[in-house]
This record gives sequence, C-alpha cells and structure tokens, in this order.
Amino acid sequence: MSFHVLTGAFVHESNTFKKGETTLQDFRNDVLDLGQTAVDRFRDVNEELAGFLDAGRAGGWRITHTVSAHATPGAPVSREAFDHIAGIICDAAREHRATLDGILLALHGSMVPSFCEDGEGELLRRLRAIVGPDLPIAATLDLHAMVTPAMVDQAQIFVSYKTYPHIDMRATGLHAGRLLDATMRGQVRPRTIRAHVPMLDEANAGRTDVAETAALYTRAAAREAEPGILAVSVNAGFSEADITEMGPTVLVTHDAGAEARAEAIARDLARSIWAGRGNVANSFLTPADAAAEARDFDASKGPLIIADYADNPGAGAYGDATALLAALLDTGAQPGAFAPMIDPEAAATLHRHRPGDQVTLDLGGKCDPSFGGGPLRLTGEVIHLSDGTYTGDGPILGGITHSFGPTAVLRVEGIDILVVTLPGQMLDLQQVRTFGIEPARQRFLVVKSMQHFRAAFEPIAARVIVCDTGALATPQARLRPYHRVRRPVWPLDPDISFDLA
Repeated sequence: MSFHVLTGAFVHESNTFKKGETTLQDFRNDVLDLGQTAVDRFRDVNEELAGFLDAGRAGGWRITHTVSAHATPGAPVSREAFDHIAGIICDAAREHRATLDGILLALHGSMVPSFCEDGEGELLRRLRAIVGPDLPIAATLDLHAMVTPAMVDQAQIFVSYKTYPHIDMRATGLHAGRLLDATMRGQVRPRTIRAHVPMLDEANAGRTDVAETAALYTRAAAREAEPGILAVSVNAGFSEADITEMGPTVLVTHDAGAEARAEAIARDLARSIWAGRGNVANSFLTPADAAAEARDFDASKGPLIIADYADNPGAGAYGDATALLAALLDTGAQPGAFAPMIDPEAAATLHRHRPGDQVTLDLGGKCDPSFGGGPLRLTGEVIHLSDGTYTGDGPILGGITHSFGPTAVLRVEGIDILVVTLPGQMLDLQQVRTFGIEPARQRFLVVKSMQHFRAAFEPIAARVIVCDTGALATPQARLRPYHRVRRPVWPLDPDISFDLA
C-alpha cells in the first residue's frame, strides 16, 4: 500500500525579550525553500527532512513537501511571516485532503508569534481544523521545545532530539517517520502524554556532554524499547521565551493500552529533572577573568576556546555584545580571533574599503547596550572581505550552505574580528576558516554560542571556558523581566516545592 504524506518544516526559537520581530525576510535570509528546492537542499544532510525522506523511501510513500522555513533564533515571529508560512502548509493540506494518509512536520517547539504564545500549537490547530480529528500528525521537536497542552491535543506523535549539541536531527526525523508509517498501517494507535516541570529550563539546558543530564536521555532511549512505548522525549525548555507554559517537559508517545506505563515514565523523568535543578555544570567566568586566561594561555597544544554564552545568537541574543572584546583588548591578549560580531552597519562600512586599509569605526553594542556593553571605537586593518557564504563540514552543518551576508575580518591589536551582517551562532569550523581565520594559529578563539560550538570546536581546543558577558541570554535569569510564566517557578522562586504524584 502506498501512502500519501504531507511534509513541512517551520522552525523558529523565539526570544521574547528581544526587541522587534522576526520577519518574513529573516526567513528568506536563512531558509525559505518550497517543495523540490527544499528536498534537493536537505535530502542527504543532518536535517529532519532527510529523515522524513528516509522513512518515505522505506515505506514506499508519495511525499508532498510543502516548505522548509528556518530563521535564526530571534524576536517573536511577525504575524505576516507566521501566516505566510503556516498558510503554505495549510493550503497544501486543504488541496490534498482527499488523498492524505498522514502529516509529518519538523517544528521547534519554542516558536512565539507576535499575536499568541504558542506558534506550534496554533499551526497544529489550523491543520487539525482542515484534516479532521483522525488523520495522524507526527512532529519532530528541538530538544529545547516548550511543549504546551495544545500541542499534544492536536498531534498524536512527537519525537524530540536526544543530543545537545544537536547531531541527531536526521535520526529524529526517521524515528518520527517510522512511527507515522506504523500508524498509517494500523499497527499502532499512538497518543502522547505530557509531564511539565515548574522550572525555566533544565539545569544544564539539556547538555548531553554532562553526565547527569545525559542520563536523562539514556533512560528515555531505554524506555523506548518497552512494549507499547513508541517515543520518549525530554525537552529542556527555553528560558529566553516568557510564556505561560514555559519550562521542561517530558513527552511519552505510546500505543493504545500503554497509557499507564507512559504516565509512569513521564513522571519518573520529570521528577529527575526537578531533583537535578541545582546541578549546573558550567562555571561562568566574567569577561575580565576570561580575558586574563586568554592573555596567559599556552597554545602549544591547541587554542583556548572561549564561549560567549550570554551573547549566543542561537538563543536569540543580539550577537553584538562588546564586554568580552573590550576586556580582551584591555588585557592585551593576542593573537586571537572573535566570531562573530553581528553588526550590519560596521560590515557595510568595511565593505567600502579594501583589504589592507586602516579603518576607524564604532563596532558592536548598538542593539541594546544594557545587555553586554555599548559600541567600541576601534581602529584596525581590513584583512578579508566576503559575501559571507560558507558550507559546513562538521557534525551539525556538514554539507549545508548558509550565509552571514556581507562579511569582513577586521584585525585590531592582534585580534581578528569576524564582522557579519546576518545573525548566526558558531556551529562549524568553516564559519571561520572560510574567512581566513584558522583556529589552530590562534592563542584563543571567542565563539558566540552556548553549547553547539562544542561539536566542531572542542575537538581542536586545548581548553574550553565559558563566559557570561551579561548579554541577553545570560544565565542570570533574574536580569530578564518575566511577566507571563506561571509562578512560582524555579529559580525565580527558590522556595518552590514540586511533587508530581
């Protein structure tokens, strides 16, 4: 039997504390590919669509792919962007309703549009209104999803990543696809149980290189081998999105008859998340302390990698915080590199010059100087100019092409600063090598990233340290003005008690 499956990807992680909106143009700047164009781009890389296609080939499906839409994490998604992209998916569901056997979607789980708190729940609600109550809908989620009751009410199957850094997107897509296939064949009748934990996020934000947190995912995977348990997902949450239902969740997708066991598994993992709430693995250095380590570091066995955790564009931070760069310059640390500084104005200024020119300009700190510092007046040499296009070759971005937009490297007092136009966090060595920065030649390399950098950069590092620059994604949650999250919640309310019966 050949099944007709509608597929699509609508992915955004929304930082509700960030000014402005994520627009349709922001999706176009990253990924907004229709139909076959998306299939051609993602068919054989570490991406959920590749896993969907794997499942489809094995199951003999006829796939109608609607759209692959991704934008770098940022401010809430504009109504125009949401309605346009959701409309592509919903219009296709309406057009093919008579022949559809299932729907398979790649979602994030922490998308917040400007007009509601739950982008994924809204998309699923619109789809369910079109296809009726019984058509199976399966969705993949990012490990940092904030899963709402509305989401699990509207879809039967959920499968989240089990790695952070995320290196299992294709495998996750294949898992969800196989469950959808079994559902369409009548082999299973899935539903999903949700357990919620009153925390802003899991203690280590789902880091699977931390033993205590990794154990949650190991246990989840082991439970999937039990009869009737189809998928177990531990979602760490996303503390930069202030919504009522924010926080970690455990999802257990189960077959008919296994509901009681699914509930027990969900409760057990949720209690473990709560019990580990104080076990934070990272040691967060101040900019001054990180700069001192960079100045004195012996790079004979490899560079020092410094993660600017708080200014991570992958969490919706502005990516233009200057506190750490200022400290490095003040201490005289060199040779080193700093990537990226997201400053379209400075990038445009540098592109009016040629390599070798000396340029004085104001760099960074222009979006919100209260988070991470204001602009620095710097003079440096233009080392490299580019259109910003790069193709990854590491565990996360291998084979995927993206662009930083007009990009320049400005050398200031022995530090090569990657100045870019379009936002993006450090995931892949080609994000610096493409622009003439070789990490192995540096004493230190600053990467604006929380955790994903580790997949590609940690193997070449002699040491990794993590810095809190006080930027928008600071681990000091009290610095962000939460208004919507249901209180009490850890750690804003440290005396809260929680007992999931």
